[in-house]
Parts: sequence; C-alpha cells; structure tokens
Amino acid sequence: MSASPILRTAPLGTPPWPTPDPFLFCVHHLDRYPRGNGALGPDAPLAGRDIGQDFAGRDGWRMYHGERVPGFPQHPHRGFETVTVVQRGLVDHSDSLGAAARYGEGDVQWLTAGAGIQHAEMFPLVHRDRDNPLELFQLWLNLPAADKMAPPHFAMFWADAVPVATPAPGVRVTVVAGALGDTVPPAPPPRSYASKAGSDVAIWVMALEAGAAWTLPPASPGANRFLYAFEGSGLRVAGQAVADATLVVVDSTAAIAIEAAGTAARVLLLQGRPIGEPVAQYGPFVMNTRAELQQAFADYQRTQFGGWPWPATDPVNGLEGRFARQPDGSVERPG
Repeated sequence: MSASPILRTAPLGTPPWPTPDPFLFCVHHLDRYPRGNGALGPDAPLAGRDIGQDFAGRDGWRMYHGERVPGFPQHPHRGFETVTVVQRGLVDHSDSLGAAARYGEGDVQWLTAGAGIQHAEMFPLVHRDRDNPLELFQLWLNLPAADKMAPPHFAMFWADAVPVATPAPGVRVTVVAGALGDTVPPAPPPRSYASKAGSDVAIWVMALEAGAAWTLPPASPGANRFLYAFEGSGLRVAGQAVADATLVVVDSTAAIAIEAAGTAARVLLLQGRPIGEPVAQYGPFVMNTRAELQQAFADYQRTQFGGWPWPATDPVNGLEGRFARQPDGSVERPG
C-alpha cells in the first residue's frame, strides 16, 4: 500500500495559524461589523471592550487596535512582505511612503516592507443602512537576506485582475500567486521571494460547492504545501475525512484529491520552497540575526522609516470608492 500524501493534520485553532517556510504568519479575519456611524466606526456601544487591544470577538466583531474605527493604526515593518487578500469588506491603507488606498471585495494588496515602512490598515464601516461584514487573510511572506533591505514597494491587484480558475464543476480557485495551469496571476513585486524562479510560491483560495471534487496538481519537489480547511464540514482530502477547521500538510509532489462530501467548503493553500535561512523575529521586524533586529529598532527610532505624513495614526478615506494613490501621486482605480 502506498503511503498517504497527508503528512500531518492539526486543528487550526485561534489565528495566527501555523505556516510553512517561506511564510511567517497567516491570520483569517472574520468580523460581522454592524452598521457604521458618521466617523466610519461601528454604530454600537464600545463600553466593555478593551479599546486599543480588542481581540475578544464580542458580538462577532473586534476593534483590534482601533479606537474609533476598527483596524491597525500606524505601525512599522522591516524584512518581509504583507499580502492582504480581502474577500468581503474594505480596508483603508496609508503608509510612510505617502501611498494611500481603499481596497476590498476581492482585491489584494502586496506590500514589500523591505528596509522599512510604516503603515496603517483600518476597516472603514461605510454602510450606515446595513451591516459591514469583513473577511480577509493577511499573510506575511519572508524575504531572503539579500532582499531584506530592498526599497519598500506598494502594489495593488484589483479583483478584476486576480484570476479565478474553474478546474472542475463546482470548483473555483482564486489565484493570488503561483500559476494554476494556464491561469496566471499578476506578477509579484520585483524583490519579492515569489518573483524568484524556483520559489514555487502559491496562494490560492479554493471554493467547492457541496458535492464538488477536484484533484490538486502536484508542485515541485522540495516545496512546502499547507491546506487550511477553514469553512465547511465533510471535507475529504486524499480520501481522508478532515475535521472542520483543520490544517492539512501534504506532500507537494503528490496530486491531492479534494472533495466537499458534506457542505460547501473553502480551503486556503499556501505553498513555497523554503528560504532555509535563520529567522530572527521580534514583533514587526523579521531579520536573520539578533544584531540585525537591534539595528532595525535603532533605525526605526532614528528615522521613523521616513516619518508619518498623515494627520492621524488611523487615517480613513471618507466615503470615497476603491482607489490607490501611489507615492508619486498617480491614482489608479479598479476596472
């Protein structure tokens, strides 16, 4: 009997979820925000919440580090990339390069922090007549030592440019990174590890209708491949029943049969060839050595990574539609 292509399984538990090298971090934000108020915050009392550190999920939503609008006010990064994949809702981005954006509803933001950047990620509740549900994945993708001090780079992949493959009836695969057959996503930023030949980085969100089945094609030898079964029940992977909310680590060289044998299901795939370098991480900085971490803190205290050009630590963009303003002042919009 041949060995199972499933290497191990584990409950997902509370995010952040375990990730394979070259990824560092994976969190699934799912917040059922109520109607918004005039300040784009929740039209609901905040009493009883730990404002500034609200992660409890009271009433099905969180303020996170926000005080008036949910989200993550001004904070720094160095040495890696953030990839934010928004399924529902909106995100307002502002950074120390002078870039700003409102994106969501299928859009993806790819930010190379490189040598250092500050940014804010706020969740504006723009609808005052109905609820404002938010669902997104934020991923941290490591950078090799040679690129940790690359110039910061800000890129938007609008929903209409993020391809969706339909490899089998009832199966839809949103291809954020890593081609799936003839379905090719937008190019990653130029200094991203995902842009390097042989990195085999893939970020796919798979949605299967109830009863749908598909065989995931094999990847290259040496890649890590993690499947996060985050929604639905009755999923089967390689013929094995998988409990709800489960991480499934599989052999990257094997074709993997996936079947939504119960309800409709969604599965996130993260894949990549390991960078294989030492990781020294403290909070928002990810380097290779402790000395480099100390230098990152010293540089941030000295330069603030370019400063903060916004009048507030938690900027939001009023009722404007989706857009991105690049550091050079040019503006792009979806479609």
